[in-house]
Amino acid sequence: MAQRIVVDPITRIEGHLRIEAELDEANKIKNAYSSGTMVRGIEIILQGRDPRDAWAFAQRTCGVCTTVHSYASIRSVEDALKIQIPKAANLIRNLMIAQQYVHDHVMHFYHLHALDWVDVVNAIQADPAETSRIQQSISPWGNSSPGYFKDVQNKVKAIVDSGQLSIFANAYWGHPAYKLPPEINLLATAHYLEALDAQRTFTKIHTIFGGKNPHPNFLVGGVPFPIDLNSDTALNAERLSIIKDSIDRMIQFVDQVYIPDLMAIAPYYLDYAGIGEGLGNFLTWGEFPDTDNNDTSKFLVPRAIITGRDLSNLQVADPRDFDKMKEFATHSWYEQTVGDKEGLHPWKGETKFNYTGPKPPYEHLEVEQKYSWLKAPRWAEVPMEVGPLARVLVMYASGHKQTQDLTNYVLKTLGAPVEAVFSTLGRTAARGIETKVFADYMLQTFNDLVATIKAGDTKTFNNEKWEPTSWPSHAEGFGYNEAPRGALGHWCVIDNGKISNYQMVVPTTWNASPRDHKEQAGAYEMSLVGTPLAKPNEPLEILRTIHSFDPCMACAIHMVDVDGNEVGEVATGLSVSVK
Repeated sequence: MAQRIVVDPITRIEGHLRIEAELDEANKIKNAYSSGTMVRGIEIILQGRDPRDAWAFAQRTCGVCTTVHSYASIRSVEDALKIQIPKAANLIRNLMIAQQYVHDHVMHFYHLHALDWVDVVNAIQADPAETSRIQQSISPWGNSSPGYFKDVQNKVKAIVDSGQLSIFANAYWGHPAYKLPPEINLLATAHYLEALDAQRTFTKIHTIFGGKNPHPNFLVGGVPFPIDLNSDTALNAERLSIIKDSIDRMIQFVDQVYIPDLMAIAPYYLDYAGIGEGLGNFLTWGEFPDTDNNDTSKFLVPRAIITGRDLSNLQVADPRDFDKMKEFATHSWYEQTVGDKEGLHPWKGETKFNYTGPKPPYEHLEVEQKYSWLKAPRWAEVPMEVGPLARVLVMYASGHKQTQDLTNYVLKTLGAPVEAVFSTLGRTAARGIETKVFADYMLQTFNDLVATIKAGDTKTFNNEKWEPTSWPSHAEGFGYNEAPRGALGHWCVIDNGKISNYQMVVPTTWNASPRDHKEQAGAYEMSLVGTPLAKPNEPLEILRTIHSFDPCMACAIHMVDVDGNEVGEVATGLSVSVK
């Protein structure tokens, strides 16, 4: 039997993910398997409910991705009922979505992914004066003195000396795959701590427009926040000033901290420009409409398909296409009335449990049978990657100038060929590129909102079809959001004023899917093939590629037991076994 590595759960993600990898004699991965280890059932909870309330349940899909699920849910209902939202409401929505990108990507880079590249413990060996010199050479960021970095170094040393690594636990410090000099390790560690504090500023847009964060308030037909410059309880001049300040600070952090750090770290890991590609097929549902309708030609992020790396052949994706958009359950712990070999369009989708696999804890996945609580979504029976790399490629191919300029600049600066974008490093760089694009777009959208208000267009809610008496007896809707992790789709079916079916195909379902009816691997599984491991019992290389997707298993899977029975136990720390 081939040597098999089991990493369960993979940490620094939302939820629990199990990866099993088979190695060849040279300790290179030849097969990989991705398993979501909790069952999803939120679609069942939504059946029979008022579609106007669906967003409040759907946003509880995850404690981090609350805005994206709310908007996908609301848009699905608005699509079904043919509701057009006001201009100001659409601008506010676009502001909240753009803020979600910047917040999510900055936090992902520092708190979920950077520790795969940055050896925090090694920062103790750094010369703070040299770190200061590096900081001042790459950015005008204010926190740059030798004394500042010495203080950070002392904090890290105190944590290490205590023997309790706290927020820096669950990592392979000292691993031979770490390549940064101590001074850059110290630089990135300092910004890790600063990014924790920056979240207070980043979330202000959501707290103003939605009343709180996480889980802001939303509204079918618009936004729940009125505009009245003379009111203390509406969007007024003071709140607009707070929003503008928050945007400016986000742009400053992106320009002076995130992007410089990304460019300082990347040259040490150029080997990852040839590791971790996976499928070469990409899908986006599109985002940032100038009006909230289905005129996708006006989206900032196009709705499109790329297959076989061919950027010259951008194809339109239609989520309503019953022949192309399907989910398969061949290797998933679900039942389908059509059988395991047939796929279902989400409007006809089913959520039926039939767990016949091993009970945890178990040694290995039964990969020839069913082995995941994720289904396998496919486009035209082909697996797709979704996420920042998909969006950047689609925007690049569609002629978006800023995306093209930034991508070309990064490739030229790193001395990397264009093929380098199809990799773990390319995926990580794409996240930074789109963060810059969307941060600048946020400022543009804010200015458009101010101009709209000055023109007297302050309506934020369309109540024309609010009452069920105005609805058709049967309606089907598709709601989209290009979530930070990728293409998110909610498909709802409304019969006689109530939800009769509701299906979500989330980014991590696309990327972390198991094999399908044709035994085609998903994006995670394919991306690991060919990856060499320096120390199989400390598979840092697996974490780097999987974290580059930013998994959110909480979105993809959920644990539900109406009888309150114990389903199983999951360890809280990272566990690796080698057989």
